[in-house]
Amino acid sequence: MSIKFAVRVIACLALAGLFSTLSAQQTTPPANTDSAGQTQPQSGSQSQPAPPAQTPADKDKAQTGASGQSGTGTNSSGTSNDRLFFTLPNFLTIENAGKVPPLTTRQKYAVVVRGSFDYVLYPWYAFLSGISQAQDSEPGFGQGAEGYAKRFGAAFADGTIENFTTGAILPSLLHQDPRYFQSGKGGFWHRTFYAASRNLVTRTDSGKNQFNYSEVVGGALAASISTYSYHPKGTSPQSPHFIASDRTLDNTAKVWATQYGYDTLTLVVKEFWPDIRRAMKHKYGKGGAATTPAQ
Repeated sequence: MSIKFAVRVIACLALAGLFSTLSAQQTTPPANTDSAGQTQPQSGSQSQPAPPAQTPADKDKAQTGASGQSGTGTNSSGTSNDRLFFTLPNFLTIENAGKVPPLTTRQKYAVVVRGSFDYVLYPWYAFLSGISQAQDSEPGFGQGAEGYAKRFGAAFADGTIENFTTGAILPSLLHQDPRYFQSGKGGFWHRTFYAASRNLVTRTDSGKNQFNYSEVVGGALAASISTYSYHPKGTSPQSPHFIASDRTLDNTAKVWATQYGYDTLTLVVKEFWPDIRRAMKHKYGKGGAATTPAQ
């Protein structure tokens, strides 16, 4: 199997997520219109006066949402609209959530599709592929445009398969909640330990704590798929240009450990990012310039 296998896997995951997203959308009946094309109120309804124009304060309150997050509140799907450093998707982080309803299977797939195919990730994978090519990691991919394309495809497949496995497939099968619920309480080390522990302990859909099988087992499954399917096989030891195979148990363990460490570090960043974001907005305001106190 080769990089084509990864493309097929991603396509299947994307189609599954798209189907779940479309199935979750609710259709509304069209408004009644008269012969002149004017919209008529439905039977039994009374015409309502137009709502007053929103003031800036009203808009800020509307953006805050039920969770108290300014501009990044929990939306109707139970996920976030936030981005780490205003760039990277952070749709599964919930601030000041309290008790929130669990995500349905469709919602789990929908948010993973939304994050995995976000426009920001394409240049990110391109950057990682460039570093990999410069270091000639996994030399079985080769060099030149073809080698770069293979590295880009592998990086994209690695991230996408891992996202679906840990964020949608296993959480749906095991009824675990893939979201990160920010603590926001206690000192630095307390919050850091809490964030790092979320890769081992997670919420179930019923709100109880449980071992995070989705992350631990899902990460191992994703690393195995990655290693033994589309990464380089290597060449024969008798070949004059011998290249060792990357399809080994040792390499699988390294891929899993690297991804687990990266995910843990990301959770710590997610824990403190809301504080950083609020501090930046307080200092620079909406206009981007530093604010000064009134004289």
